[in-house]
Amino acid sequence: MAESWQGNSRWQNPSWQGAAPPPMAGGWPPPVLVRHGGLNRRFLAYLLDIVFIFGFSCLLGLAISLLGVITFGLGWALYAILPASGILYSAVTLGGSRQSTIGMRMLGMRGVRAEDGGPVDWITAGVHALLFYVAVSTFLLWLLDIGIGAVRADRRMGHDLLVGLAIVHDA
Repeated sequence: MAESWQGNSRWQNPSWQGAAPPPMAGGWPPPVLVRHGGLNRRFLAYLLDIVFIFGFSCLLGLAISLLGVITFGLGWALYAILPASGILYSAVTLGGSRQSTIGMRMLGMRGVRAEDGGPVDWITAGVHALLFYVAVSTFLLWLLDIGIGAVRADRRMGHDLLVGLAIVHDA
């Protein structure tokens, strides 16, 4: 079932299950028209995500506290992962089945692989978030990241280009 092309409706016919896809003109699939997410919508989605990351961090901190009490202090070593809660949040949500964080979902956006429009895996989503937080923590990198997004027609920022991700409007 791994090679059944289930994401494309033209290959949903059971006769194509497990076989090679039909030949296309020129060997390439037809281009897919997408609307890329604008920088304003991405910024608003991130502001919403900050609220959800704060709530996730509070729940994670509470769970670590309870685990520390139950294990007589051994579980408190897990406080080391608390600063990475934003990366974990992005890896789980953007790399999940809906391909978007909660803020992106509220504004009708999702993340896809830029080269083929396929789903993003959780490792790519986590690296994408890590690169974003590195850029945000350094003013010049953040300015360069925003500048790249401002001059490109598809509004892909620097960290999007590095991991091969595109933020598009959800159809």
